Amino acid sequence: MPDGAIAAAAASLSEATDWSGKAALHSSGALSSDELAALRQRGAAVASVHPLMTFVRGSRPLLVGVPFAIEGNRRAMRAAREIVMDLRGQPFSIRKQDKEAYHAWGMFVSPLLTALLAVSERVAGAAGVRRSAAKERMLPILGQTLANYAALGAPQSFSGPIVRGDVETVRKHLSALRAVPEAREVYLALARTALRDLPTKNRATLEKTLKR
Repeated sequence: MPDGAIAAAAASLSEATDWSGKAALHSSGALSSDELAALRQRGAAVASVHPLMTFVRGSRPLLVGVPFAIEGNRRAMRAAREIVMDLRGQPFSIRKQDKEAYHAWGMFVSPLLTALLAVSERVAGAAGVRRSAAKERMLPILGQTLANYAALGAPQSFSGPIVRGDVETVRKHLSALRAVPEAREVYLALARTALRDLPTKNRATLEKTLKR
């Protein structure tokens, strides 16, 4: 069911039973507990509870240790926390007005990361590596990158030509990526972000190179 159907579903359920003393929860990451206003008006305590986890067909992710963002009224949040603790997850409170930014954060750490991996396979193709082989060959460096991030954080995990200030190598990359224009756009966007948020040498020269 799409997120946009939650309010309509709540409205249709509002007449089905006496909601006094009951709690109603939804699991949208982007929408707040206000989507359940129809049930709240009928006496329900309402909250949103969303796991920061990816769910796709063919995988069964464990919920142990998974953060769950919770917002709503106090009674419903208490019920939501009990459910999350039973699942051995990690509940945390979020403000209603922060839900959209929270969900965008989730987009960056999973769906858009998957999109980055997909475009990485296209760059591998430009290097003469088949996409099926590219996936297997990327796994060791991906695993080590995540391990470094977990242990050291982003600044200490950053490697490659930008952290070294190797302008000429970055220029060569941009030239090669003309064959994969979409990937070149991604490279430029991420490289500019790296210059702003991560340690690097020759920052001014690299900025000029990325603007050309």
